[in-house]
Amino acid sequence: MIRLLLADDHAIVRAGLRALLESAPDVVVAGEAATAEEAVAGCGAGGIDLVLMDLRFGPGKSGVDATAALRALPEPPHVLVVTNYDTDADILGAIEAGACGYILKDTPPAELLAAVRGAATGESVLSPSVASKLMTRVRKPDTTLSPREIEVLALVADGHSNREIGRRLFLSETTVKSHLVHIYSKLGVKSRTSAVARARELGVI
Repeated sequence: MIRLLLADDHAIVRAGLRALLESAPDVVVAGEAATAEEAVAGCGAGGIDLVLMDLRFGPGKSGVDATAALRALPEPPHVLVVTNYDTDADILGAIEAGACGYILKDTPPAELLAAVRGAATGESVLSPSVASKLMTRVRKPDTTLSPREIEVLALVADGHSNREIGRRLFLSETTVKSHLVHIYSKLGVKSRTSAVARARELGVI
């Protein structure tokens, strides 16, 4: 029997997932969490095989934060990210935090159940669009932005100056400028505005 915890800040999403998953004979929903903090607390005593984790929870910790905390527990559950977001930064952040799978909320029910069964054993499970993005990164490593470069560019997109970006990411202004030089080179652009536009085109931010 696969014991699950559903972590999503929308009650209607949790209800829909519960109804679908509990129709399977080998799955039981043992808990729910509306925040990342609740998800970690709900797994503290062990006994959870898999957490279905959203990425965005509003104020407080993110799904990536919760994933990293869960994987650090003495008896860590596997984590399957179930979300609407599929930018490079989201995917990489979740996988680097320890998620064994990443699927989108528009995944058909049968595929979701198959993903749950696979992820519960630690198998890597990816939505086709997510797998495609990761393969593109592998095939074109020289043109792919690093997670830190994506962070910098996301803050540029939000209108922050180099100094503000440095303060937020605990980097010197010189290091921020160095990251921007690499970003421009990889994206084939010459300005902040063009870099942001190109990154959005590519679905990086």
